[in-house]
Amino acid sequence: QVQLVESGGGLVQAGGSLRLSCAASGLTFDWNAMGWFRQAPGKEREIVAAISRSGSSTYYPDSVKGRFTISRDNAKNTVYLQVDSLKPEDTAVYYCAAVYGGYSGAKIYRQQDEYDYWGQGTQVTVSS
Repeated sequence: QVQLVESGGGLVQAGGSLRLSCAASGLTFDWNAMGWFRQAPGKEREIVAAISRSGSSTYYPDSVKGRFTISRDNAKNTVYLQVDSLKPEDTAVYYCAAVYGGYSGAKIYRQQDEYDYWGQGTQVTVSS
């Protein structure tokens, strides 16, 4: 079955960095576009980054643009999220998600209900 396993979360001071990883199995990774979402306590889950199945297209909301970088290594079936200049408001559980990308190598998906598979999440806590 499909598994997405996130890692790399932790406790970090404001201004610090983390690199989150999501290892995928049970799917043809390079046919799937990927996304990173987060959910803070009492808030709805929101997208923080998305990448097309080829890696040629990416998306970031304004709240993280310039601080977060998504990338993928199709040879390793892994997608990464580099998070820099962290702020206390970045504290959340971070989830990766996968969606079958079809024939378009450049399409990105921004809506969580478009995604087929989800990981269990990794906690990121930013102290002030």
